[in-house]
Amino acid sequence: MILLKNLSLRRGAKMLLDNASVVINPGEKVGLVGKNGAGKSSLFALINGSLHEDRGDFSMPSQWRMAQVAQDMPETSESATDFVIAGDTRLMEAQREVAAAETSDDGERMAHAYMALHDAGAHDAQSRAQALILGLGFQVRELNQPVNSFSGGWRMRLQLARALMCPSDLLLLDEPTNHLDLDALVWLESWLAKYPGTLLVISHDREFLDAVTKVTIHIENGRLTRYGGNYSTFEDMRAEQMALQQAAFARQQDKIAHLQSFINRFKAKASKARQAQSRVKALERMEKLAPMLASADFSFEFKAPQNLPNPMLTIDDASFGYPSPAGGTGPTVIVRHVSKSVFAGQRIGILGANGQGKSTLVKTIARTLPVVAGEVIEGRGLNIGYFAQQELDVLRPADTPLQHMIRLARDTIANGGAGQFSSREQDLRTFLGSFNFNGDMVAQPVGTMSGGEKARLVLAMLVWQRPNLLLLDEPTNHLDLATREALAMALNEFEGTLMLVSHDRALLRSVCDEFWLVTRGGVEPFDGDLDDYQRYLLDEAKRVRESLKAADQAEGAAAPAPVTAKKPAPSGNKLKSLRQKLDRADARVAALHAEKTELEARLSGALPLDEIAEAGRRLERIDAELAQEEETWLELSAEIEALEAASV
Repeated sequence: MILLKNLSLRRGAKMLLDNASVVINPGEKVGLVGKNGAGKSSLFALINGSLHEDRGDFSMPSQWRMAQVAQDMPETSESATDFVIAGDTRLMEAQREVAAAETSDDGERMAHAYMALHDAGAHDAQSRAQALILGLGFQVRELNQPVNSFSGGWRMRLQLARALMCPSDLLLLDEPTNHLDLDALVWLESWLAKYPGTLLVISHDREFLDAVTKVTIHIENGRLTRYGGNYSTFEDMRAEQMALQQAAFARQQDKIAHLQSFINRFKAKASKARQAQSRVKALERMEKLAPMLASADFSFEFKAPQNLPNPMLTIDDASFGYPSPAGGTGPTVIVRHVSKSVFAGQRIGILGANGQGKSTLVKTIARTLPVVAGEVIEGRGLNIGYFAQQELDVLRPADTPLQHMIRLARDTIANGGAGQFSSREQDLRTFLGSFNFNGDMVAQPVGTMSGGEKARLVLAMLVWQRPNLLLLDEPTNHLDLATREALAMALNEFEGTLMLVSHDRALLRSVCDEFWLVTRGGVEPFDGDLDDYQRYLLDEAKRVRESLKAADQAEGAAAPAPVTAKKPAPSGNKLKSLRQKLDRADARVAALHAEKTELEARLSGALPLDEIAEAGRRLERIDAELAQEEETWLELSAEIEALEAASV
């Protein structure tokens, strides 16, 4: 178990934990919650050994293997698959021992090394790694792309996959959902539900916490309080505790007032002096209860739009994608032939698996990308407020919140618009104060602020523009629970039109009343609710896992597919050729598995040392060839699937 007893922890001059105690039992899945700055990440640093307690006791089993997501951005040209496989520390250690054993010319050591390599899962490491990568939203074609070819958010997904690949008894996850889409988030919840070790997770996503945790530890005022149950249970218990403590505080205040009244009345009377003095001592001995006040709520609102065009916009046979690069052959089309209207007051959640074109659709409506074909016709007086996933990156690190607001006000006025307030500096300071940018914070460089503070600044700039159409693409990535609640309340009161892309299901549930599904190159209404959509995503993830399992264990011909109404075969000759290649790959994989089974049986018996060593080397070559054949199988399957989908 993990044990903290009367522990104090400082970071700089700030006391984060003060005489705190808690127990975490083996196998428990624990959510760590508390306000930003309360010390959640510092507690992780204590557990992983980066920080040490200032006072008190901390202990955890020395034999526990620990895994967590590295926070550095990987810069390497190795493939995504190899990068994730390298997260399996047991496998890497076994491979190093094989290399050392081969140079030692020690037959017995070589035999043991090869057996350890096999026990470490070398035979299925590639398929395990690729299942993680695909589950987190990558495409089959990206499995062997170099890590440094991906953007920062995708590299952090690879870091997460690498941590999940590592065999562990304790898994630490600090905001694992920040870079994930809803499909990857649902897959991660499913994976964590089966994780057998002890899990500690920091997250501001209440539905994620509810899905994966059974214990909640709350950090507040330097203390750790343990609650049995997920986040929703914690909230209920916390509210009840607050009510009880507030009632106890009120009773104590009445008692204090009564004692103080007696002291004030009789302290000057000699006949009552002794009684008065005893009451003074009683007051001094009394352990004062603190008032159990809720954290100061953060709230804001969108002012009523100055006008509401209806329809807001009309999409007429439009295709969305990216324009042709210099010297290219044409634009890249991701979503095509969309014809839809967006009306005043609609509240649309945009769903779709990763890579289907959700952000591309929103960027085009926001005028960040041009329409590839067709038209997007805007209503007269349309005023778009756009929160992009990368919005925090375009803030100027050296500028202050006040400088950002002054520039926004000047740009708005120069473009003929009128924001919520005038461009007077005091008005802008007052406005920033309503978003908790108080005192010196308005003059603090944005580059020194946390992700949550930057996101609040972007929200403030969005509100100031007084939009009538809000386009929000993953607005909650850096927001804490209090700010997410404030955003949900503000959106529910917003009188304009909302289009929202988010992996925060609590936000989607609370503010959207209809959904669009971006899938298979088009946009269609999704008639179900988020639970229906989650089941759809889990079915897709299951299909991917089964495909990889078939590639890893393929023996003999594949089972015939269910009979369905046939459609014209796309590129008939090419499809036939690909299927023939797939059959050959199946046969080769089956032959390799058969040889491997025979070798493993021989290795389990009594063999001379030189034969053990030779069998171990052959087993390693078979594993390498199997990995290559399985990769070929995946590529062929993906190509066949793409050709068949083209006829849908």
